Amino acid sequence: MLRNSIQTVFSLNILALKSDKGLKTLLMLLGLLLALAGFNRPAIADLDKVDRAAMHQVIKQYIMDNPEVVRDALIELAAREKQAIITAGLTKLRRDDGDPVMGNVNGSLVIYEFSDYNCGYCKRMFPTIQQVLASNDDVRLVVKEFPILSQSSLIAARAGVAAQKQGKFPAFHREMMIYRGQVSEAAIMTAARTAQLDLNQLRQDMDSPATNAIIDRTRAGAAALDINGTPALVVGETIISGAVSTEKLQNVINLERAKQG
Repeated sequence: MLRNSIQTVFSLNILALKSDKGLKTLLMLLGLLLALAGFNRPAIADLDKVDRAAMHQVIKQYIMDNPEVVRDALIELAAREKQAIITAGLTKLRRDDGDPVMGNVNGSLVIYEFSDYNCGYCKRMFPTIQQVLASNDDVRLVVKEFPILSQSSLIAARAGVAAQKQGKFPAFHREMMIYRGQVSEAAIMTAARTAQLDLNQLRQDMDSPATNAIIDRTRAGAAALDINGTPALVVGETIISGAVSTEKLQNVINLERAKQG
């Protein structure tokens, strides 16, 4: 009986496809009826034979009369696919156990910063970041050690992760960010001494599989979000590439805070 009802829907509503509202209504009704009927593939195949030629003609004519429908559908599909990629990337990004942290470690608003200690623009951003942290006591800054510029960048990134393990990352990070010139192992160790790190423990942690796993995880997150340079900041779902002013970063933070309510 339900099959007859579906055929009746096709027969009585075929002309309704000529209007956008009619098209949506018919497709929704058809989908509901199919779901209620629990149709299997053979049943759907049989149903497709009903007024197939007439349906094809009406749909073809509708698209010809309204070509923007196809364009809008493709734009919407691309937007959905892009959002799905971003969502997947953010999921990877938020796996931050072991990543260096600054600001309010329990802050409700999280900023992720992809950084390289050989990056001049990262060092240029350092005062901005410090100012933002001082002005926003609800911000938790997660530094994603992202060594992309040289081998010494990788050594420094490992040291950053290892410094976090000793709970002295902010002091170490500051020394590295105010250092001028190409980073060397000697400069890294000097920064570590100034930050009062246990150097033997630091070297051990720098070479640990856990530290390498954290850096590999950061690389995977950057790839998922199509981040290939430093500095790069992620606030909520907003990705900021390159160094920006304190005002611009604060505006993004305010918008994200408003979203969170």
